[in-house]
Amino acid sequence: MNKIALVTGGSRGLGKNMALALAEKGLDVVITFKSNQAEARKVTDEIEALGQKAVGLQLDVADSKSFEGFIADLESALENKFGTKKIDFLVNNAGIGIHAGYAETTEEQFDLLMNIHLKAAFFLTQKVLPVLNDGGGIVNISTGLARFTSPGYDAYAVMKGGIETLTKYQAKTLGKRGIRVNTVAPGAIETDFGGGTVRDNKEVNQFLASQTALGRVGLPDDIGGVVAFLCTDDARWITAQRIEASGGMFI
Repeated sequence: MNKIALVTGGSRGLGKNMALALAEKGLDVVITFKSNQAEARKVTDEIEALGQKAVGLQLDVADSKSFEGFIADLESALENKFGTKKIDFLVNNAGIGIHAGYAETTEEQFDLLMNIHLKAAFFLTQKVLPVLNDGGGIVNISTGLARFTSPGYDAYAVMKGGIETLTKYQAKTLGKRGIRVNTVAPGAIETDFGGGTVRDNKEVNQFLASQTALGRVGLPDDIGGVVAFLCTDDARWITAQRIEASGGMFI
């Protein structure tokens, strides 16, 4: 039986790329989407065109009260679509970007970022544990901004710094079950994230490229394969690590 990965926020952007890269590695995939079921269906269709099974489930990671219901939906999908009761890998990817200076960041913005990026990774993972196979793995998505700074991403980076600490604690706690937990920290990537600034603003794109050792900003394809690798046996001895995939930004 194929191993199964759950990717939150897998209907677009980096999450979509991760889901497809996992399928290319021979894994079946469950993706979550917040509201755009049509986009999620396109992704699951692409995965199935690669010869793997896939299903999309609705989930708003900002609403922790919905997690129990989501687990029930997940268990039902696993039994009906995949003929099993458990998954093997969880990728905590779902997220949003809010650009606001430190002095201008509101409490509402802070709370929203915390709920989506940090609280969800903590408590959704907690809820997933009973349906996560021993010997599996978790990949938490952080950001290069947890290492270097860029004005306007103060609150976002704080949440991702928390993710990186959470990764180490999860790795220690879950190691007794053979579950590996790692962080992947992308640099600037050309997606619609944060309004598509890196992709659509030529000046921003060129500046970031000039500050990157490999001379360009990242593409989704630069990230999905890293996540997929961590969900294979080739990465069986890697845990509690932060892998930055930024092309060498600000070094």
